[in-house]
Amino acid sequence: MTLEGSCRCGAVRFSVQSHAPQPYQLCYCTICRKTAGGGGFAINLSAVSDSLQVTGREAIGVYRAAIVEDDGACRASTGERNFCTRCGSALWLYDPTWPELIHPHASAIDTDLPVPPARTHLMLRYKASWVVPDIGPNDLTFELYPEESIEDWHRRHGLWLD
Repeated sequence: MTLEGSCRCGAVRFSVQSHAPQPYQLCYCTICRKTAGGGGFAINLSAVSDSLQVTGREAIGVYRAAIVEDDGACRASTGERNFCTRCGSALWLYDPTWPELIHPHASAIDTDLPVPPARTHLMLRYKASWVVPDIGPNDLTFELYPEESIEDWHRRHGLWLD
């Protein structure tokens, strides 16, 4: 499925191919919710990085978050959070650890997305105190990351697009 996306001001437009377009995975980590999660979480999709087409690349900035470990050690995230430098819209996450993938933020997608049959709430350990997750009867919850990949979730639900 082709996903078309843009920033709020229109300086950046992009398209990407996705086998896994269901916006089911809600991330409550401090990085996602503070950079792209006005509702207390961000929804990241999965797509094929080689298919990314961008116009307005000159308006894109990249943010690599500092991650503080439980023992107090600090390291730079390998994740590259791409955003519009003109309006601040979060666009996508790319991590060279998984070079074949790119994770557009559902909030930046202009294409109509399917409604997922269930959701996965992850990184709940880091949710803001004011957030009360809306957990549905078929939803899964995780203090950190689930073991099931985005691809595996889509395949298990019969929603993987070839």
